[in-house]
Amino acid sequence: MIDEAYWEPRFIAFLDSREAQPDAAHDREHIRRVVANARRLAVAENADLTVVLPAAWLHDCVSVPKDSLQRPFASTMAATAASSFLTWSGYPPFRIPAIAHAIMAHSFSANIAPLTIEARVVQDADRLDALGAIGLARCLMLNGQLGRPLYDPAEPFPTQRPADDTLSAIDHFYTKLLGLAATMTTAAGKAEAERRTLFLTQFLQQLSEELGVALPQPQVDTR
Repeated sequence: MIDEAYWEPRFIAFLDSREAQPDAAHDREHIRRVVANARRLAVAENADLTVVLPAAWLHDCVSVPKDSLQRPFASTMAATAASSFLTWSGYPPFRIPAIAHAIMAHSFSANIAPLTIEARVVQDADRLDALGAIGLARCLMLNGQLGRPLYDPAEPFPTQRPADDTLSAIDHFYTKLLGLAATMTTAAGKAEAERRTLFLTQFLQQLSEELGVALPQPQVDTR
């Protein structure tokens, strides 16, 4: 078992020493929620908390803007930084490669397959934070920060054109969010993702009624 009382303040101090994430959707509260998600999933899936918790705490320890061309490499850079920190801090060395893999594989944009149950738990824990009420709020916050509108006035829901999340927040639902449940790799993660996705579809239904625009059937990219 991991001594959380000892390690948690050290993880937090390390994060505080790093450059802040450039967008509000990846703040310290995001990390805390991912840690909480990961702990619950790890218990349900019998995963090793000595790997899961450090990976969850440190998964975003490298700061790369969401719209940067370097974004797909952020998780690999984070794994390298986390490994160096854990080695320097005296974390059990035989755990560090598994932690590094879980950090690398958590990223949606990196498209790295999680090869262990611990990596699967961390990946699912991070993706859950993109769904439900929190996921909706994060999506709107980030798109506002990037200067993108809520929807494309010419076509609020992508029916006659491919979804393009550089156009609007709503397009991001169709390029990523509505397909996340299908990418979950743990039973507990998938069940929770489906529950949270229902909230997003209810939001879209309400939005379509308020705009007076028909809601299309989701056509999502699940890569």
